[in-house]
Amino acid sequence: MTTALELAEFVQETDYDDLPPDVRDALKRRLFDAVGIAIPAEVAGPPQAVFRTVTALEDDGPCTLWGRERTASPVGAAMHNTALVRYLDYMDSFLAPGETPHPSDNVAAVVAAAEFADRSGTDLLAGLAVAYEIQAELAWNAPVRERGFDHVTHTVVSAAAGASKVLELDLEETRSAIAIAATGHNALRVTRTGEINEWKGLASANAARNAVYAAMLAKHGVAGPRNVFEGQKGWQDVISGPFEVELTPGERVHDVMTKRYVAETYAQSAVEGVVELAEREELDPTAVAGIKLETFGGAKLIIGGGEGNRYEVANRAQADHSLPYMLAVALLDRDLSLAQYEPDRIRRNDVQQLLRVVDVSEDPDLTERFENGEMPAVIDVTMDDGTTYRVEKDAFRGHPTDPIGWDGLTEKFETVTDEFIDAERRDDIQELIRSIEDHRVADLTALLA
Repeated sequence: MTTALELAEFVQETDYDDLPPDVRDALKRRLFDAVGIAIPAEVAGPPQAVFRTVTALEDDGPCTLWGRERTASPVGAAMHNTALVRYLDYMDSFLAPGETPHPSDNVAAVVAAAEFADRSGTDLLAGLAVAYEIQAELAWNAPVRERGFDHVTHTVVSAAAGASKVLELDLEETRSAIAIAATGHNALRVTRTGEINEWKGLASANAARNAVYAAMLAKHGVAGPRNVFEGQKGWQDVISGPFEVELTPGERVHDVMTKRYVAETYAQSAVEGVVELAEREELDPTAVAGIKLETFGGAKLIIGGGEGNRYEVANRAQADHSLPYMLAVALLDRDLSLAQYEPDRIRRNDVQQLLRVVDVSEDPDLTERFENGEMPAVIDVTMDDGTTYRVEKDAFRGHPTDPIGWDGLTEKFETVTDEFIDAERRDDIQELIRSIEDHRVADLTALLA
């Protein structure tokens, strides 16, 4: 059996009734978190540019552009709405040893396809379960980062699978959708190396758009390479190397973490630790001589300087992928939220000076602990008088070992959306998502318009 057929059969066989109650609840929490973090992104420049692009090409359509009171095709809606979910870097993450994708990158694509097809909330949960499971299995078994490809190379496959589910494609159509997505849309890792720019926050939106388009092509009769994964010069040859997947109905959603802070995934423990240390010791930032972080290999590689200079921080895209910036501003402000990424905050002298004394290094023991499921960090803050304070972390609030439930997500939702929607609308969104089985997907998107 080819991998494309294996994935397609999984899509066909997984239905709402196959999902255990805890999986259903976890998927609803993922949906709630994704919707919440999308709302404040509406005012950000790059998502606005996406909105202008989509509406310049499409006058209207059957799918809602969240926050805009406009509509578009399912392809345009997938692009626009995924940009909202992803842009602020506050989305969920799946922690695999060699890859850390963001499964919530699938949410808006599946929602758009489900809205287009006028599906129910139960259909939506089945589509999300399929997408989350495939995203996670590819990340765990077929990492692509070291070969120079971006993790949204997985997203286009998983989102195409989720879209195929809610569009009710048959087996051959689903296999073609997956094959088209996997053949034509493999993204380069350069997105997150060197001098990072705003494409970092939009790459998954492009993948979501391509995923829905692939599913629509397959729906209308376009076939993709049946041996896309195992074939000569196929995905395994070029992108990932050999791999196998072991798919279950949505169980991987339990291994997804929720971000407590607005920061790249691998920074979460370190940021939580430096905030705790600053508050506990009442540190005076003006008297800090140095900040030393010992971390695991992935964190050093991606946000600690292994893939480019992380000390030259001039914009939001660079700031949320710079451990020196994130640790410095978290120590200064005792927080790392949306306010810490305002342009004036990024450029202020206090943080620009303090980030220069942050040292990030890999500890092989911490790398081994990360590969065994932890997210460790050891932080030493040395003061001008030579006193050194230490904090050690093995995880953070929101890690799969310390998950954030509905109460915590409600607090996060209220915090990030307070300036944008009123309490009644927040309550309506949460109530509908918690009872999504009783609604059409269009009922949800009407609240997000």
